[in-house]
Amino acid sequence: MQARSTSAAIAVILAGVTAALHIGKIPPAIPVLQQALGLTLVEAGFLLSMVQLAGMLLGVLLGVAVDGLGLRRSMLIGQLTLCAASLAGIWARAPVDLLVLRGVEGLGFLLVVLAAPSLIRQLVPARQLPSFLGLWGAYMPAGAALALLCGPLFMAAWGWQAWWGLLGALSAAMALWLLLGVPDAGAAHAGAAPAGAVSAGPMTAAAQPWAQRLRLTLASPGPWLVALAFAMYSSQWLAVVGFLPSVYSQAGVSAVAAGALTALVCAMNIIGNVAAGRVLLRGPHAQRLLFAGFGCMALMALLTFSPLLGEAPLLRYAAVLLFSAAGGMVPGTLFSLVVRLAPNAQTVSTTMGWVQQCSATGQFLGPPLVAWVAAQAGGWQLTWVVTGAASLIGLWLALRLGKRDRPLAQQA
Repeated sequence: MQARSTSAAIAVILAGVTAALHIGKIPPAIPVLQQALGLTLVEAGFLLSMVQLAGMLLGVLLGVAVDGLGLRRSMLIGQLTLCAASLAGIWARAPVDLLVLRGVEGLGFLLVVLAAPSLIRQLVPARQLPSFLGLWGAYMPAGAALALLCGPLFMAAWGWQAWWGLLGALSAAMALWLLLGVPDAGAAHAGAAPAGAVSAGPMTAAAQPWAQRLRLTLASPGPWLVALAFAMYSSQWLAVVGFLPSVYSQAGVSAVAAGALTALVCAMNIIGNVAAGRVLLRGPHAQRLLFAGFGCMALMALLTFSPLLGEAPLLRYAAVLLFSAAGGMVPGTLFSLVVRLAPNAQTVSTTMGWVQQCSATGQFLGPPLVAWVAAQAGGWQLTWVVTGAASLIGLWLALRLGKRDRPLAQQA
């Protein structure tokens, strides 16, 4: 039984990686789409960020909907939505077609990733839960790295439409694996509620506590500070990593090499996440980690994009590797602060939904802003101004968070 639960949890994690592949399929395809569909740089920025539209508008409400829909069912619907949107993209003939489908893919992505952590919690024993949730935390950089590594090779051989079709088929296969290999956890309210909690009873009785939790969360400064800090991180990380293949392509680097270089940048982000978790086990160092993360991101973006390093491509690449690795400390730290700064133990999931919504907003706005600045400047040399501004706001938020960081158990 335990082995089956373990394999089911692995299937859930791989479903998250599959969903992240759809997020990561755009960056290596931008140079190809610019030639095939006449995609402009600003349209490319919106193509990168449009997948976050559903999260930006509906993050908190979708989290509630997932609980009512059921965890496995939500992931199934999410994978099938990703499959349908990706397959439909094969027939796109203009940038607007892909923009609309990216919004649909964003909905499918959220249905997968919002359900996964609670489903993992139901599937694995308590002693194994930290390990599996640690693996889950790497789903996004892992999926993005695979897309950046494999996408250019596949598109060079068979074209971008075939790449879209392959990922659609992969989501269909993952939906089948979830259906056959993951037990149905029902409506999942048990997974969302604390151990020993009393059932909410009728739907009308459950609605009012949810509304109270939502009001309490949005009226508390802690969730806002964490959510805004996440937005400052996600906006610049996606903008930099998302446009790296285009930057390298313009510098004369082949599509395959550009994808591999960017894949390594994505993978470095995993190091920061893991390192933050280990440091936080040894004490309350959240503020220091946020200072280090945002500070390093600002400095490394300056070295990567400004003329300071001159003609030194290896040093620039080392700087962008450190940008991603140090940046990984930010989400790794903020996830722990979600628990500690939620208004009470019953509002942790609501706070997480609000963080997801603000993070999606940052990812939606960041890439187009960087693309607009690059278009106005005639190059990427001012990218560090945009990312540096986000880091400065992040440092100010970290200062505010340090004054409020205290264990959840000590809160009234």
